[in-house]
Amino acid sequence: MHPIPEKLLRWYDINARSLPWRSDPSPYKVWVSEIMLQQTQVETVIPYFQRFMERFPDTASLAKAEESEVLQVWEGLGYYSRARNLHKAARIILSEFCGEIPMDVAALKSLPGIGAYTAGAIASIAFGAPEPALDANIRRVKIRLLDLHEQPGAKTDEKLWEFSRQILPNSRVGDYNQALMDLGSAICKPKEPLCHLCPLNDECLAFQRGTQSELPLRKPKGKVPHKLVVAAVIAHGSKVLLARRSSDGMLGNLWEYPGGAVLGDTSNLHDALQHLVETRFGLSISVESQLGVYKHAYTHFRITLHAFACRLPDAEHLTLPPDFAWADISTLSAYPMGKVARLISRELAF
Repeated sequence: MHPIPEKLLRWYDINARSLPWRSDPSPYKVWVSEIMLQQTQVETVIPYFQRFMERFPDTASLAKAEESEVLQVWEGLGYYSRARNLHKAARIILSEFCGEIPMDVAALKSLPGIGAYTAGAIASIAFGAPEPALDANIRRVKIRLLDLHEQPGAKTDEKLWEFSRQILPNSRVGDYNQALMDLGSAICKPKEPLCHLCPLNDECLAFQRGTQSELPLRKPKGKVPHKLVVAAVIAHGSKVLLARRSSDGMLGNLWEYPGGAVLGDTSNLHDALQHLVETRFGLSISVESQLGVYKHAYTHFRITLHAFACRLPDAEHLTLPPDFAWADISTLSAYPMGKVARLISRELAF
């Protein structure tokens, strides 16, 4: 065995994190946990994972659920395409793989939401397959081990995958991949790595050359775009009007308050909201008082959303556009929403 996995597995036997999906690493639990862990911290994932397992304990229960149920349980974890892909993949597994999560990496990668890293993680952890994995933590560890001063991209990844295959152990591959994840999280941190505690410091070229804090190299960050957004909170008695987002876009199939981004003149948000709602949805509203201002940062842009109380004349006899619904304010928690829409809903409920 190469010294890197040998030393790392010894370290892991003493320092492995106790995580709910590790106590019973069934293929289903490994799959769900790996999807949840994409771009999300372990501490954030744990309560969502536990709640998800209570509601959908196996592939069949997930496949048979409505997408809205899955999104509701997922709400707050973000990156909602993961939940939609998980649900789609469960239905494919039920119909095409007899309800059994496939062991083969190629078959795993054919499922929605599963790329090379996730396929390797599932195959190695759930089935013991001799497959490397390469998430953000593992990538950082290996870049420092190699002292690789290259910009992120396909060329760098190719070198990392090749290195990963070369040093893969003959046994305990799942433990080894998880050990790399834990090492990256606890020791080989993005900033101020704890090299004096690392079991691999003798193998690490960056540590030996004193370059560990310079790595990995990052692409220069551009200015984060900012969008001004308006939303109409249209109440009618004890109900409020909700619009469901398109399934193929950001926050797909989540419910929100009708509105959108303001383009051009932002000096009169009342008029901008009125115009947006009429042109996008064919609804003629009157805009009244402002209810609140909400700021939120997504991965590639930020928003400032202004919510306004609005009236919709003749609401009782109005034919609603597709994907609109009157929701009782007391039942808003049943409608899966993004973070800002949920904040508005909580205020309405009080």
